[in-house]
Amino acid sequence: MEILASRMLLRPADYERSLSFYRDALGLAIAREYSGGTVFYAGQSLIELAGHGATAHAGGPFPTSLWLQVRDLYATQKGLADRGVEIAREARREPWGLHEMHISDPDGTTLIFVQVPDDHPLRRDTRD
Repeated sequence: MEILASRMLLRPADYERSLSFYRDALGLAIAREYSGGTVFYAGQSLIELAGHGATAHAGGPFPTSLWLQVRDLYATQKGLADRGVEIAREARREPWGLHEMHISDPDGTTLIFVQVPDDHPLRRDTRD
């Protein structure tokens, strides 16, 4: 199997509310729009909001979260707060060395914003 691309597909309870959140509150750039949906750039990935095909259990049995790496977490937190986005958990350094902050989208999906410090193993080439 060869995977050529991937994206996170969300089926929000209120499409217009979530569209406003991802487009306006978060300020994500639109990759493309189609009848009933919008795809946003999210670093090396894509986030697609689909206004169609939602099931009775849209959230499913497992909680969903998005992991979004940013260059400056503390500036990101300030920018989001300045736009009125509620910060669910303030930015802080975690025991595993990453700096993380949490917010929630209108459907309760957790967005984990992450800054990888220069000295973190994720920034090192572990090949021999």
